[in-house]
Amino acid sequence: MTPFREIRASRLADETGTLHKQADLAIALCYPSPYHVGMSSLGFQSIYRGLHALPGSSAERAFLPEDVAEARRLSDGLRTYESDRLVGDFPVLAFSLASELELAGLVTCLDLAGIPALAAERATHVRTFPLVVLGGPLTFSNPVPVGPFADVIVMGEAEELLPVLVQSLREKPDRETLTRDLAQRPGFYVPSLHGETPPPIAIADDNSLPAYSQIVTPHTEFGGMFLIEAERGCSRGCAYCVMRRSAGGGMRVVSPARLLSLIPAETRRVGLVGAAVTDHPALAEILRALVDAGRAVGVSSLRADRLDNEVVGLLARGGYRTMTTAADGASQRLRDQVDRHTQIEDLRRAARLCRDHGLALLKLYVLIGLPGETAADIDELARLALELAALAPKLSLTVSPFVSKRNTPLDHQPFEDIASLDDKLAFLRRQLRGRAHLSGDAPKWGWVEYRLAQGGFAEGLAAAQAARAGGGFAAWRRALSG
Repeated sequence: MTPFREIRASRLADETGTLHKQADLAIALCYPSPYHVGMSSLGFQSIYRGLHALPGSSAERAFLPEDVAEARRLSDGLRTYESDRLVGDFPVLAFSLASELELAGLVTCLDLAGIPALAAERATHVRTFPLVVLGGPLTFSNPVPVGPFADVIVMGEAEELLPVLVQSLREKPDRETLTRDLAQRPGFYVPSLHGETPPPIAIADDNSLPAYSQIVTPHTEFGGMFLIEAERGCSRGCAYCVMRRSAGGGMRVVSPARLLSLIPAETRRVGLVGAAVTDHPALAEILRALVDAGRAVGVSSLRADRLDNEVVGLLARGGYRTMTTAADGASQRLRDQVDRHTQIEDLRRAARLCRDHGLALLKLYVLIGLPGETAADIDELARLALELAALAPKLSLTVSPFVSKRNTPLDHQPFEDIASLDDKLAFLRRQLRGRAHLSGDAPKWGWVEYRLAQGGFAEGLAAAQAARAGGGFAAWRRALSG
């Protein structure tokens, strides 16, 4: 038995909700990051359930191996969890991409599967390969770099596009006819026909909400938690965020009754997911119902200006131990500049609430390298962090470099010099040593993300070159500078 088969058997045994179905159209649904990341994706799980729900179709999951070098050495191909079937034997191979850096995982998965990564190579090959379909959160920003690898890209929210895709696959077996037909339909991007100009994203009808877990497993970022959307999109206008573009530029909330009705009776741990969960007008009502039923709770995307005694108290009763929120801009001037709206007093109140309700840690996300940032802004961040560290039981600062994304007001803003960003991080480490923990994305990887976020077909081809050269930063720098 190969290591994959041992890992697969162990993980399947720990899952609840796994789906098995015989169907005429079987789709390999692949996540280009390891299992624990892919199974933490609510979108990935929703597509898995959605494909099974459609007449005549089913889906089996595959993931980027944790040890790619070992997978290459074994030459066993890329296989699905449900049946141990090679993904190259499926008629359709669908990928969900959340971020630009997963493009390397996409190329690696195709290589491991023995499928030519480039769509143009597959089209002229004597062998017929699976139709490669891409989708996921990346399409809200800039999917163009993945264009060279895709036959079809599903743009935006896919719930209502899945039936269209499956019906087209069943009715138009000829590949050229299929892609030409889809290219004429809203929400489908066919790079070979559209070039580097993708069509608008699709927005799902409110009746298709919310997304929620199909499979619960301890082997995820959330450790066996049932995840469900409390809302989708965001009504705020933060200038750097692609969520401005999602859900038609607003926020759609899920009613407490509908949300609670979808949680299985046996579920003991529930995570409320969304870009702005604390903006839900009935959040306290939902939390109270969950906590009173004896369930542990978690909430993504806490907004400091929405936190109060009631909400934090309910989170504490539900076992919440780390309060995670964001300042984003290094100073109040920068937060105001990017329309973040979080005030210093909001962050102080969050730290005090964390302490008063017995939480163990305040985790604060911050962006550095925003346009116009100066040394004075970084000084202000250091002073604020020291102040929060004195108020909260413990402070962790997660600092990431600003990366401008397409379809945002800060589109095309330059990426700050890597050495300058490194100097700012070194300064913060010196100032916070012994008072707060500092972590975050290395600026060099922010530069890679920036090049892909602002790139086109050429940057996608460079990503393939970097992935095949080992995926280290030196390989990325050579590929993107060539």
